[in-house]
Amino acid sequence: MMLFDQFSSVLKQYSGGSNPDPAKASEHFDQVAPVAPHDDIAEGLSSAFRSDQTPAFGSLIGTLFKQSNGEQKAGLLNHLIGSLGPGALSQIAGGGALANLLGGAKTISPEQAQNVSPELVQQMATHAEKADPSIVDRASAFYAQHPTLVKTLGAAALSIVMSKMAQRQRAA
Repeated sequence: MMLFDQFSSVLKQYSGGSNPDPAKASEHFDQVAPVAPHDDIAEGLSSAFRSDQTPAFGSLIGTLFKQSNGEQKAGLLNHLIGSLGPGALSQIAGGGALANLLGGAKTISPEQAQNVSPELVQQMATHAEKADPSIVDRASAFYAQHPTLVKTLGAAALSIVMSKMAQRQRAA
């Protein structure tokens, strides 16, 4: 079976009235992610981040951040800081320390990012989503480039991602 056919076969399980086994969501995502366009994964992530069937956006971002390496952490933090603006950091518990860490810089380095707690990132993501709802799409696009991290979100989120990808494939 060609790779694209396998991709289609797996996604068919997530379309329409079918109820795929949640225990297999991680395995299915492993099969689809290497050949899926990043835009499809990103749109699926956006759906999962906004779903009432998953934890809140801030919580999911905190989970992803916790599993990220220094460069990935810095990338996410720079997106969040861009949405919040430097003045808003001081309004978040622990954000003042991050603002001091930045020392007036507009971006954070991977080394600095290693010193930021997932709890602070969760709070930042929650505030950023309220201040700039498009952060959900930017965070989704960012993490779509890191599918191994996406798997840490769990079966419910992965099922939503796969379902959205199946919808996009049907529409294509």
